[in-house]
Amino acid sequence: MGTERGYIVASLSLCSVYLVYVHIYRSWKLLKTNVLSDENVPGFAYLYIKYVTKAVTRRTGVLYTATTKKHQVVYTVLNCRLETSVLRRFCSAAGYGWDYPDTEYRDIPLCFPEILCRRLLLMVLTDENFRLSPAGLVRVRQSLKTLQPVDELKKGPFTLQVRVLEYRQIDAGVEVDIGLSATSRTRSSVWESVLTLLSKNKLRKAGRCISKNERQPDEPVPENVKQIELRVPRTTGLQCVWSFSDYSPYWLLSLPARLFGYRSHTAPSLWMLSVCLAEIEKHKGLPFAISILGTD
Repeated sequence: MGTERGYIVASLSLCSVYLVYVHIYRSWKLLKTNVLSDENVPGFAYLYIKYVTKAVTRRTGVLYTATTKKHQVVYTVLNCRLETSVLRRFCSAAGYGWDYPDTEYRDIPLCFPEILCRRLLLMVLTDENFRLSPAGLVRVRQSLKTLQPVDELKKGPFTLQVRVLEYRQIDAGVEVDIGLSATSRTRSSVWESVLTLLSKNKLRKAGRCISKNERQPDEPVPENVKQIELRVPRTTGLQCVWSFSDYSPYWLLSLPARLFGYRSHTAPSLWMLSVCLAEIEKHKGLPFAISILGTD
């Protein structure tokens, strides 16, 4: 009996050492450099631990000083490969259809490269020199630019990069601009995006709330413009766990509540942008207005 118990303890100890080495120590060593290979990137488990630790120790809406002399926060991943399964899940969740990648004469969706950068985003937001709390960041603006067809990423290994561009203190808190880019195998820029995130200052008094009677009525849609209503399906939250997992473990941590029937009132902003772009492509050349409605 004692021998069996000793074997069990030894096995558990070896498993613990292995898990710590693979998911913690190895990821910690990889983050010592800013240029990595797609085959050797930090695990999500370690990054989420850093996320929670930083979220607990920092207050939102406060611009902290950098902890080291290396103020620039930038990460680059080389030799990335486009996985068809990831693209298929994205297209299925974003309104393009599950068979979109197999359809001829259709390019990769404009928002898809941001999905490829989701791990890099998490690495940037949990970096010791990132000067904001990663918790509660709100996407307020985003610009997208293609310098070449996004399909260039299919032709071979490509490079992804995410960097912090600028911090700005405003009345509502602190804004940060984060640049995302994808470069082809020929080292020419293919896709660029500037994502602006807001860290709200909860201690600042909120402005006067506008009552329902004071709200301005919606502008009427012109007669020559077709109006399209898109409803947020109940499964959107579950699809976002893998297709739209931005830089926060919120969707992953909220999965148990969603399985028991709880639904958030806010759809992911990247999902809304992707769905709208998909509708624009379907109605190319026709004037129309889009409104997104939540399900009951």
